[in-house]
Amino acid sequence: MSEAEVVMDDYDDDAQHPASPMAFAELGRMVEAIIFASSEPVSERALAERLPVNTDLSAILEHLQKVYEGRGVHLVRVGAAWAFRTASDLGFLMSRETVQQRKLSRAAMEVLAIIAYHQPVTRAELEDIRGVETSKGTLDVLMETGWIKLRGRRRTPGRPVTYGTTDTFLDHFGLPEIRDLPGLEELRGAGLLSARIPSSFSVPVPNVDPDELTDDEEPLEDIDLEGLGLLAPRGD
Repeated sequence: MSEAEVVMDDYDDDAQHPASPMAFAELGRMVEAIIFASSEPVSERALAERLPVNTDLSAILEHLQKVYEGRGVHLVRVGAAWAFRTASDLGFLMSRETVQQRKLSRAAMEVLAIIAYHQPVTRAELEDIRGVETSKGTLDVLMETGWIKLRGRRRTPGRPVTYGTTDTFLDHFGLPEIRDLPGLEELRGAGLLSARIPSSFSVPVPNVDPDELTDDEEPLEDIDLEGLGLLAPRGD
């Protein structure tokens, strides 16, 4: 049996799904093609906009995930978006094709971890947690990687900027959602925490939607972005 026939057999279970104007298998092929052709993760909104009205997108994505289980590529969720990625156990095969990236400093990794677990967080809050000053250069390096972003401004005197992680961060570290960051036992098992840490020590569980501001944040405006050098000043 050819690979094409195997793939088609995976779709031959329309009887298990409610009848619809368009066959479930055909809708699955459409979703598969859209995601495959994109160089970036495709949001569920973008997928829904290209499919017939009332398409059960969740059921299709769940089915496609099962279709690709055990294969060389998997369909993975990246925040509210979806992408095809090489199976984690086959990553070594791609090592020769990987572009060498600049290694982050220990300080940058610490800052990234704090932002990931404590977001939304301001620079002052970062420094309070770390106990040392955080240079703008460290934050700039993390911004350049695309792993962190400016979320908004804190509703406090001085309106400090808040930082959070991006979908690129989730994609790079293989996390469907920010809530899937490793917990205490996982960090200890990986040797990233000492077995002798105090019993009172805890790892925060992020429960923030990276795309939504919290009650104590306000959105960044154009004038804010201009002041931060992220937007060219408007002409008079």
